[in-house]
Formats: sequence, structure tokens, C-alpha cells
Amino acid sequence: MDVNQRIAEELAVNIRQVNAAVALLDEGATVPFIARYRKEATGGLDDTQLRTLEERLLYLRELNTRRAAILDSIRSQDKLTPELELAINEADTKTLLEDLYLPYKPRRRTKAQIAREAGLEPLADAILADRSLIPEQFAAGFIDPEKGVADSASALEGARQILMERLSEDAELLADLRERTWGKGILHATVTPGKEQEASKFRDYFDYQEAINKIPSHRALALLRGRNEDLLTLTLKPAQEEQQEHDLCAQFTAGRLGVTGTDKPADAWLVETARLAWKIKLFTRIDLDLKMRAREAAEQEAIRVFSSNLRDLLLAAPAGHKATMGLDPGIRTGVKVAVVDATGKVLATDTIYPHPPRNAWHESIATLARLIEKHQVQLVSIGNGTGSRETDQLVADLQKQHPELRFSKIVVSEAGASVYSASELAAKEFPELDVSLRGAVSIARRLQDPLAELVKIEPKSIGVGQYQHDVNQVQLARGLDAVVEDCVNAVGVDVNTASAPLLKQVSGLSQSVSENIVAYRDEHGPFANRAQLKKVPRLGEKAYEQAAGFLRITNGDNPLDASAVHPEAYPVVEAIIKDTGKSIRDLIGQSQILRRLDPARYTDARFGVPTVTDILRELEKPGRDPRPEFKSVQFKAGVEKITHLEPGMRLNGVVTNVANFGAFVDIGVHQDGLVHISHLADNFVKDPREVVKAGDIVEVKVIEVDVERQRIALSMKSDAEVNRAPKRETAPRKPQGKSAPPAPPMRGAMANALANALKK
Repeated sequence: MDVNQRIAEELAVNIRQVNAAVALLDEGATVPFIARYRKEATGGLDDTQLRTLEERLLYLRELNTRRAAILDSIRSQDKLTPELELAINEADTKTLLEDLYLPYKPRRRTKAQIAREAGLEPLADAILADRSLIPEQFAAGFIDPEKGVADSASALEGARQILMERLSEDAELLADLRERTWGKGILHATVTPGKEQEASKFRDYFDYQEAINKIPSHRALALLRGRNEDLLTLTLKPAQEEQQEHDLCAQFTAGRLGVTGTDKPADAWLVETARLAWKIKLFTRIDLDLKMRAREAAEQEAIRVFSSNLRDLLLAAPAGHKATMGLDPGIRTGVKVAVVDATGKVLATDTIYPHPPRNAWHESIATLARLIEKHQVQLVSIGNGTGSRETDQLVADLQKQHPELRFSKIVVSEAGASVYSASELAAKEFPELDVSLRGAVSIARRLQDPLAELVKIEPKSIGVGQYQHDVNQVQLARGLDAVVEDCVNAVGVDVNTASAPLLKQVSGLSQSVSENIVAYRDEHGPFANRAQLKKVPRLGEKAYEQAAGFLRITNGDNPLDASAVHPEAYPVVEAIIKDTGKSIRDLIGQSQILRRLDPARYTDARFGVPTVTDILRELEKPGRDPRPEFKSVQFKAGVEKITHLEPGMRLNGVVTNVANFGAFVDIGVHQDGLVHISHLADNFVKDPREVVKAGDIVEVKVIEVDVERQRIALSMKSDAEVNRAPKRETAPRKPQGKSAPPAPPMRGAMANALANALKK
């Protein structure tokens, strides 16, 4: 199979585009670099297309490697026919490839192999070829006690095992039955007997059924987690009418043996053979395959959801380069305080105890006021963990008592801050600081620039996924790393202020090279131009080519070094400067002049219209940041605990996580509320991300509060639509007849389990 041609067909693009992209990837180029600086080569493939291409390239190359191994194995057995070789070469999925290999796969001795060794294969072939034979009489000729065949019944059982194995290894039959069962199969969940109490968090699934090909990813992962914890039993039924479907599949299997009626003496024996083959061999294999298929589909969707949320979080609006105070709230342990300057450098740390048991409220205000005044703090960043609203009230009192300080306070998510605080990286960055104080530094910095701070935390620890610990960790890491790389390179990095973890995400830069850049900067001072980067140890020509366009140098020798224009394209800018008669400093930002220029005038053999167009846009707005303008949410005064909530309240909140079933919103009461997908808008919503994303500030209405279970149901619908919406059921119904099984409502223990899992 030609991998590149296959990818071109899947992406609906020209084969030349794919060939160019694959060649660049094989040379070590990254997706961000190819997408931005090699548009002429790839015909303008965007980063989304290139990511898909990269994933498919990996899959199809693995498929071809496995294909070659299978062909070698069958060839070594001297069983490779031209027809089989053609079928293997045309197999386009790993599943089909393994189906074709199944009859030739080395295995332990089976009952069928033992029967062959006893000389019973001719008996099986004879009955299959001539259904007029009477099996019991004909089998008498194969009795051989020395070979373990004591009587006719033993001979027929051996022949049956041979035919059952053939049927179970029939790739076409297996594929047909697998797809039939995928389309009609029902997954039935029941509680493991004796574990009802232990499995209470899964009680919505104690007796639950749903079409296996319709189960949403979050529900499939919940079911699989329950099974893996031995709290649920998952049984696949071939269809709602289980016995009827078993009979039909057995008949279909019998058809592969050529049995179309029951008038011949051997028909009944062959029909029973087909029934047993379906029940014992085929359906058992299909059961495993389809549960695996459902799991893989659920994992892919979970990774997609996590990636989407992570991208939104990383590209959240930065508050900017301002002196910032970070407050890591705590009750008994105190509130940890850290002040950082505009570049994120730590200026001061402290711990205050405004809350019980010390209640040093006024002393704490005095300490904060002194630090804010001394360091000219403009922003106060408050973590949203335990004690957040109490600390927010402390800062509000500070503002009232000291209006002359003129600072703004913002509550930010502290997800992952504790992970970072205890990490080796944090210890290396702040060896003199206590672990708890490092968290306050992180909270301050993530307000200044969320992207720069969050890249220091393992993506799956940031807490914006669903069941991230249950999915394939290799695929999850690869997907999330790609998101981080895309986000960092979309924004660009100030090479004179960036940390090594941030630099490591830049196209072409490794961990060691990133550390060398920081070390060189510390020893020689700020970089004055991009060319200076070539002096960094181990930063070779290839790495420089990949990275230079994403590294920014503000207030350097060349204004272009602060833009996304790649150094290799500087000659194009020089031609534009010569044509306009203006210096580069006078030309930058001059929209009227730049928009009148014809990109085609400055093209050559290397740089085409797409690149020149990008250059002109960059000159118009150099170093433009794709992130939105910074906004902050103001929680309602007096609503600080879940007990303060009442149905009907309208509150402001910030979206902390988006799942396929809705969005979680922080409304300032230490427990996120859930806006179910049915309450995200007045109109029908298919995908919650069509309406909201992580970090969005939204207005919600409280529709239900369960203090005992710490459950908050919210709505973003208009009042009229909220009142008109039917109340959701509190327990799932069982499907009736042929109707589609309903999805369980987002209430009760199942919702609790989902909410808790999403925060892990």
C-alpha cells in the first residue's frame, strides 16, 4: 500500500502536497514550522491537516511494518498463495490484517490441531463436500483408539473442531459478523454481585443497556472503569432480540459452510457445527473486538476533548507584563504570598493568617498593603482552591481600606499548581523557596501569562480532561504535546525572558538546547539579535532554521527579530523597503502602504505569494498575539458557599472544563456547577464546544442545588426556555422493544463520578 497516496486520498489533497510534507517531517521539521514557513512546498496545508497527516503517517507505517512481518511469517510456512498475498497487501486496517493472519498465527495446540494429527481432517472435508453422507456411519471408518479416536462420536467431535476453527479464522465471515454486531449490539452493564455498596458511585449502571455503537465516550469510559475495578460486569448482546439474533448469526455462519436447507443427512450436523462456531468461537472473538473498538473510540474522543480544552486554556488571555501578587489560599495553614515583577522574577514572599484559627485579618491586610506599595503591584492573583472566597474578601477589604493602591484582583484556576510546586523543575527554579510558596509564584505568573507558566506542568495534570487516567497514555501524551507545541509556536516566545520549559516547546529546540539558551543568556546578557542564537552551544543550523521564526527579540538590533518573519525571508523585506523608500522602522505598522503592495511583485524561486502575503501581514501587525483580550470574572458578593445558593439565582462564572455532556463552571463557591448540554443554549447543541470553551466568562442560572452531594445544576438558557424545559429523570430507563436505549441523565452518583474523575 502506498502510504502517501492513501493519505492524499483521505485528506482530499494532491499527492505532491503529501510527498512534500512527508519529506519535511522525515527531515525533522515540525508541524508548526511546515505550516508557517513551508506553504509553497505543501501547497498551503494548514496545521490541522498536517497533524492529521502526521498521525496517519505513523499509523500506516506501523501497518506496513506489521504487514511485512506477517507476509514473512506466512511465507516461511510455505503457505503464502498469490490470493492471500493480494488480500494482505490490500488490508487497510490493523484489524483486517490480523484477521487474515489468524489461520497462520503460531499458537498453542488446539483441539482442531489434535484432531488433524489424529487424521480427522479428511472426515471433515468429506462431510462438507457431500452432505448426502450420514455423519455417524461415515465416521466409523475413522475410529482409531491408538490415536485417541475411540468411537464415531469422538471422530465427529474432532471433525467439528476442525470446521469450527476454519470458520473462526475466516476473515471475511469474521468481518461481516463483526460489523453486523457493531450495528445492532447492545452493551449491558450490571453490578458485580455482592459489591452494591462499594459500587455506589456507579449505581446508574447497576442495570443499564445501550447500543454499543452509540455510547458517548465519557459513558463508555465510566463503564470500562467500573469493569476494571471489578464493580460492574459488561455483557455484549448481539441485538436487543438476543436469541433471535444468535439464531440469525448461526444461520449466516452455516451459509459459509454451504448449508442452505435441512433436507440432506449431514445438514443437521453442519448446522449445529455452525451454531457452536458462532457461539463459542466467533461471538467470543467479536465480543472482545467490539469492546476494544468501543474503548479505542472513547479514548480517541476523550483525547480530542482534552486537547481542545487544553488549547483553550493555554491560549487564554494573558494579563500582561505587570507586577503581580500571587495568593495561594489556605485556612489553617495560612495564605501563601508571592510578589513577582513584570518579567515573573520573584521579589518577595510571605505567609499571612487571616482565617481561623488565628484570625489575623487586620495584620494580614497591613502586610499585603505594605508589599503592594513597595513593589508597585498592579494585579493580585488569587487561587480558586480552598479558602479562595474568604481570601478574595480579604483583598476586597484591602481595596476599601487602601483605595490609593489602585490594583485589580482576579481569581484564577490553580489546577496543577501543587504538581508544579513539588516538581524537580520547581525545586531547580526556586531551591530556596518552600514548596507551598512556589505555588503562590505559579499562581501569580499564570495570570501574567498562562501559556508560559502552564507549559511547566505535565498537561494531564492541568485537569481539563475527562477520564484522562483511563486512556492510552502514550497516545494522550502525544496528542497533548502536539497541542502545547502548536500553542507555543502560534504565540511565539520572547527568547530573553522565556524559561527553559517554555523554550523546549519551540519548534526545533530540545531540552538541552533550551537550557543552553538560558545559560548563554545568563552569562552574556540578553540576545541583541536572532543571529546571536547561532553562538549557543549545540544549536546547529537545522535547529536554528526550525526555531528562529518563533523566537522573538524585542528592542533588539533589528525590528524584524520581534516579528514572525523568518530570518531566511529578510531579503524579501529588504526588497519591500527598497521599493517603498522607507526604513523598516517607518514601514512597520503602516497598513495603508502595505495593503497597496502586490505580493506577486516580491516572489522568487524560493518565496511564493503565500509567504510574501504572510510577511506583509506581519509587517502590518508585527508579533501579533492570537490570544484574546484579558477579562476577569467578578463573583457575586455574599455567595461564597454552596449553602448560599438558591434556585433562580443568576451568577457570573468562568468555564473550567468542557466535556461532551456539558460544561463545568466555577461560580465562586468551591464546587464547580454543571451546565448540562441540554442547558447550554435555547437552541439544540450537538457539541458543547460550539457554545463555550475553557476560560470563557458566562452568566448562569442556578436550577438545582444538592448540598449533601455537593451538586450544582446550572443553566445558560433564557428564563423562558429554562421554565419550559422538562425536568430530567433521576434514574435511567431500560430500553423497551426496538427503540433506541436512552442515555442516563447527568444526575445522581454517575454524574458525581464523572465530575470527580474530570478533576483527577
